Amino acid sequence: MTELLQEPQAPAVSGQPADVIDQLAGIAAGSWLDGLRRARPETRAQAQKTHQALFSPAAPAAGQVAPAERHAVAAFVSGLHRQPHAADFHLRALQALAPQWAGAVAQAADAGRTRGPYGRYPAGPLAIEDQVGPEFALPEALQAVLGTRLVAGLRHAHFLVFHPRDAQPGRLRALEAAGWTADDIVVLSQLVAFLSFQLRVVAGLQVLEAGWDSDAPVPQRSACAKAAPAQETAAPGAEPVVFTLAELDWQPWLAPLDEAALTPRHHAGLVDAARAKSPYFRLLARDPDTLGARTRADKDIFYNPEAGLPRAERELAAAAASRRNGCIYCASVHARFASHFARRRDDVQRLLDEGVQADLGPRWNAIVDAAVALTDTPHGLTAGHIASLRQQGLDARAVADLLHAAAFFNWANRLMLSLGSAAYSQGLEGGRATVR
Repeated sequence: MTELLQEPQAPAVSGQPADVIDQLAGIAAGSWLDGLRRARPETRAQAQKTHQALFSPAAPAAGQVAPAERHAVAAFVSGLHRQPHAADFHLRALQALAPQWAGAVAQAADAGRTRGPYGRYPAGPLAIEDQVGPEFALPEALQAVLGTRLVAGLRHAHFLVFHPRDAQPGRLRALEAAGWTADDIVVLSQLVAFLSFQLRVVAGLQVLEAGWDSDAPVPQRSACAKAAPAQETAAPGAEPVVFTLAELDWQPWLAPLDEAALTPRHHAGLVDAARAKSPYFRLLARDPDTLGARTRADKDIFYNPEAGLPRAERELAAAAASRRNGCIYCASVHARFASHFARRRDDVQRLLDEGVQADLGPRWNAIVDAAVALTDTPHGLTAGHIASLRQQGLDARAVADLLHAAAFFNWANRLMLSLGSAAYSQGLEGGRATVR
């Protein structure tokens, strides 16, 4: 590589679990990518801790989601993302835990592949952007092998991977009917959403390494349908039907934990005491260890000021990913952050109004294009996107920050969209999730 980084830290201590992102991306100790990842040690550590909390929890696991179910869902999701190395990683674990499921899960992933994100918006100006995609249906023979509960879990995973903006409370009721409790549903949703982050980090780092010295042509922007201009009506409590810079509330479709019932372990997962007031975080606190690691990763990805991508552009990447996935709530929060830090409110509003093909100037166009390409499932990030970012002056650490910011909001969007709904603020602080 032509760009040098600080001397990498020593490899992990012998006997500790190997870093899974390093494994899946093929990152060798002391390599260029190893040094790049270790330049953000907290992000690296908390991504690994999230993986461990979901697949090998040290404390009693949240809910009743068995290890075999967790690896079955993970193998399926990895297959949908067309990441065979990751799928094999989980299929090997599944083979040891529930060998009767391994072949059926692999076949299910083969049958479920499509391209996303797709879905419908609430009736209104955004309907012009609706993209209809297939619902997932398993052959009866595979359903018989996997059983009612796991089949319902795989259907939910397929929905989260490809069309999270089609979320409805009825989808959670279908999981409950198949035997998934509220705790189980939070674990399942975190699992799929985390993998949406982890697999994109793996893919993004691989493209970054392969494309850093590449002369690949910069991708051309393609036209897409744009929502018709509309006057925003922001009646308190009303569902938003356009992307907006207004403050929104978020209401859960599953019961959050009662604030009075939170234990020290729950508070540790919340990280910040003020989050105990938020229904979003009290819902995610049903799996407190995953929530704690996720929150610490989030804080480092977006708040760490040491070198890398400016805060405004990390928030821009988050807003672009959210705009692409159709998460009106997340786009609202992070568009406001991008506007605040960049002092470019009109450009941010243009992204919300016109969509991810809005012309925001060469540097912001390159950032949005890369964030959107990584957000597509399977991802469309190429060496050309890396070349475009380099042309706009981003160094390797800045590109890595961009990839992590976009990947993280593929995690956040899938939680916000599938577990509750947004509404214009009624001035009730307890209803505001703030995403963080």
